[in-house]
This record gives sequence, structure tokens and C-alpha cells, in this order.
Amino acid sequence: MDHRAVRKALQSHSPASLLEQPESQHLEAKKRPYAPRNPVEVDELAKDICAFANSGGGVLVIGIATRKRGDEDVFDRFVPLERTDVDRDRYRKLIHDHICPAPQGVKVEWSEDPQGRRVLFIDVPEQPPNCTFVVAAPTRNTGPRPDTVAVPVRTGDSTRWVKREELQRQISVGRSNADRPTPAAGSALLRPGSGVPELESKVCTAYGLLASCGLGTPAGEAYRHGEAALQDFRHIREGKPGWTLCLVPDRPAVAVSAPVWAAVVATGSSDIGGEPLAAVGVPKPPRDRKNRPLAPWTVPANARKVDLSGGTWGPGRLKRSWRGTWQWEPTVPNPTSLERRSAGSWTVQTWAPYLRLRALVTLPWADAPSLRISRAWRQIVQQRLRFSRLNAALNSLLPRRGSHLPTTPWTADLDTPSEHSASYTKRISTPDGTPALTATAMITLPDCPGAAVVSCVDVRIEDAVAWTQVANGRSDHRLAVQEVANVLRTAWHAAGELLPTAVRANSDRRWTAPPTAELSLSTEQPDHSGQLTTLASAIELSALTSPARHRTEMAVRMTVPPSLSRTRRTVLVDEALDRMAREVHPFQREMELI
Repeated sequence: MDHRAVRKALQSHSPASLLEQPESQHLEAKKRPYAPRNPVEVDELAKDICAFANSGGGVLVIGIATRKRGDEDVFDRFVPLERTDVDRDRYRKLIHDHICPAPQGVKVEWSEDPQGRRVLFIDVPEQPPNCTFVVAAPTRNTGPRPDTVAVPVRTGDSTRWVKREELQRQISVGRSNADRPTPAAGSALLRPGSGVPELESKVCTAYGLLASCGLGTPAGEAYRHGEAALQDFRHIREGKPGWTLCLVPDRPAVAVSAPVWAAVVATGSSDIGGEPLAAVGVPKPPRDRKNRPLAPWTVPANARKVDLSGGTWGPGRLKRSWRGTWQWEPTVPNPTSLERRSAGSWTVQTWAPYLRLRALVTLPWADAPSLRISRAWRQIVQQRLRFSRLNAALNSLLPRRGSHLPTTPWTADLDTPSEHSASYTKRISTPDGTPALTATAMITLPDCPGAAVVSCVDVRIEDAVAWTQVANGRSDHRLAVQEVANVLRTAWHAAGELLPTAVRANSDRRWTAPPTAELSLSTEQPDHSGQLTTLASAIELSALTSPARHRTEMAVRMTVPPSLSRTRRTVLVDEALDRMAREVHPFQREMELI
């Protein structure tokens, strides 16, 4: 049940239908009413309503308690609430006086069924686009300061404050658009295309084609954003979300529902450059069975995904989660050559291994500088590594060679405990203690805006002689391609999904740039002639399409979501190995894959 269905149920006096519904970005429950004589609770009321106003609207239900169900809070039971407990007019006045500007159309109403089950609900409709609502900024001891402001927003089922870095970017974007035409004093004087005379006829034509979809009167003048011409329109029916009409050269016009357009802009606003559409691009038109773009077309308010293209992040897709939050992810494969990267020296090591297999994941989260690794989560990750797919893949290498030497468990690096990094090590050694194979899993957090979380798993065969000894003395101690693929796949899974749980990673975090993954293979010890040992001496490469017998390294970089299904990750690793083997020069490739 989305917040529109919740609104309808409450208006029809059926509050019991909300039971077992989870809280979401647009729905929240509160057990007791706010106390209007308590300044702290007045500030809480203003913050909660302001967050809905900044996040596409929502419904706050008072008089229902929640309970935990997994990782979500669900509406559980009614709490007795008398009509004399709440002064609705006082609530309306507090909302009007403590939020700037005052959100429009907010309703404070009762909903009661024939059995006497009663709740109070505050309905915050979707507000005009490009309007940010603020409240007085809270302080630790002295209460809100009226000479400062803060911006609350809804993220998933919780309310958070917009961080200073994000506010600074939004202010910078506002200043860069200071020459954007402002709406006319009377909206009746506006017309489609007014504000961009050179494109007025095209905007009028597009409006005529899309008006039947619900476009009403203009809510402001048209304006340019890069190559795009944009104009906001009201919905033809009062109370319905408005539209943003978008025209891009050589593309059919599109009308995007205002809350979806707000999600597109919010996603790109985290980009370091501060230009949302330049980062994520604009909606990409769907195609018919003959691969022709549909024209014109619309993106409704209930859309679950929006394909985007034309931005610096590359082709991508905005997807709505079950919580109602939006997340960007890359989509279309587009291989391009890549210069040699410095990732090979990311770990600190005093000796060169015989063979190195590496998976390195870059996670440019917008809130990365504020993340910390607690002692409790450091231990949780260590326990998860013990039962991980990576651990199983490493433990399977020796039995396949007829060896049954014991393997050590994952141990945490306690030499330099830090809130900004975590490192774990696992070793396989010869009977005399000489390291034969070492696996290191590590994650590091940035300490400045714009930097990314980096997660890496390094698997190293330290010495050929020691590896031959633990491999039961076999003369051909080389790894099979299937073993290499399995280690890379499980190392990638650990780097992309397991290690980030150290900071309680979730799919609702926003990006400042596309996430990437890098897979690499390298030999780094010289042979008796002083030349680097080739990959063919450490890996059986005959199974690949084009054996690379004289190479000492192969690598591929992908723009790809960190969370993938096991099947999809397996396919991508196989594709990456085959692509690396077929490349003659350079040894590294960059792929945008999902």
C-alpha cells in the first residue's frame, strides 16, 4: 500500500487497513500526539512535516504503535487517542509558523471507524518543485537557533538532516542558476515555452502532444539546463502531482511526473560537479518492437524505474526500492580502453608475490566522510568472512591438489585499529611455517568530501616453491582458470557486499559518482633470468579463448553495482577473463556492465 492508498483509506475512515503496513519514505506512525506546550516536541513536529514536504509528500499517522519485523517498523496496534487530546488548529498554526516557507495544502484530520478505532493523520501533499523547506537548526543544549536553518528529508523510513556538504552543493547550484528566469507574478500570463523564445514553438508543440496526459497550466517559465529545455506544469486535476516537460535535441519530448523528476535531480545533486542532469543525464525514451523511440511519452508518478542517458556517469537507471527510495545503477555495456591504473600498489607490502589475484571495489557514497567502523561491526565482519564464499573458495584449493594441510582462520589486524579502516588476513603455510598463500580483505573510509570508500580483497601466492610444497609436491602447481574465476568472483562478492557491512551499507545511499569494480591478475617475481614470471607459469590459460602466454598482468575495470546475483557475477567474471585474454595492448580494459 503506497501513501496514496494510505491517504484514501484514512479519508474513508478505515484506519484498521493500515495495520501491518511498513513505515516508508512517505508514511510514518507516531504512538502519542505532540505536546504543543513542549518546545522540543514542537520542533519535532516541524522537523517531521518539513521532511515530508522536502521528500515528495507523505502521511504522518498519530495513534498507532509500531513493532519490528526484520529490519523494518510496521504498524502494529491502536493506542487510545481522544479527540480532546489534540487541538488541530494549534497543530496547523505550529506547522505554519515553524516551517519556512509554510508547506501548502497540509491537512490535519481525524479518521475513525465504526468500532471506535481512531487516529489523527497529518497529510502533507507534494509541494511545488524546486522549493526547499527549512526549520530552525537544532543545537545540542540551547534548542533551535532562529538565526540558522536546517533541512530535514526522508530517507527510507527515517528522517535525516541534510549535511553541510550537500547544502553547500545545493547553494552553489542555486547561485550558478541565478540567471534562470523567475516565474511571472501571475501564472495566467505564462504560456508553454515562455522564457526560451528560440524554443517556444517546439515547447508549444510538445505541450500540445502531451496535454492529454494531464499537463495543466505552466507553474513557471521555461528554462535551460545544459542542452535541455525544461518547464514545470501543474496537473490538470487539482491535488495530483505536477509535471516537468523536458526537451533535448534529437530526442522525443517527455513529461516526467514532478516527484520522479525530483528524484532524478536529487540523485545527480550529489555529484562532485554539482550539476545534477550533467551527471546522471535525462530520461531515455523507451523503444517499440522495431527499436524506434516512442514519441512523445510520459514518466508517471508510479513509475518503478527510469532509464537515463547523456550524463557523465554513463548510461544508467534510476530504480525505486520497496521503501520508496530511488537508487541509480549503471546499465549498458560499453567497453573502452583504459590506461594503466595505480591500483596495483593500493596495499602496503614489502615483498612481491609470485601470483596476485585482486578484486577492488570503489564506493563513492555521498555520506562516505561521515561513516565510521565500530568495534562491534569489525568483529561481525570477521565472523562473516569465516563463513563466506571467499573462505570456501580458498579452502578448496588444497584438497583439489591432494593436500589436507590445515588453514588458518581470518584474523583482524589489531596493530592500527581505526574507525576509518579494517583489515583481515588468512594464510596457508607449509609445515615449517613458510607462507604459501595469503588472503587480505580490507576496507578504508575517506576523511574528506568527494572521496570514496575503497574495499579490496587481495589473494597472493607468495612463493612458487612453498606453493608447490603445500600442493602435495605436484610439479604442475598452476591454478586452473575455473579456480581463478571462482576466487575472483568470491573476492569481488566479499569486497562489494561483505566488507561494506562494516559501515552498515544499504542500497538507499546516494552516489557522488558511479561505483566501480576492478579485477586483476599479475605475476610479480622474477625468474632465474631476471624477467618477470609470466601468468602462464602460474595459471593454466589454455581454457581461455586466446591464451596470453607471455603476459605478466591482466586487468579489467567495470562500472557496476556492488550488489549482484551470484549468476550475474559469475557471467561477468567469465566475460572479464575472456576479454582480458583477447586484448593484446593495453592489458587493461574498462567495461560498463550490469
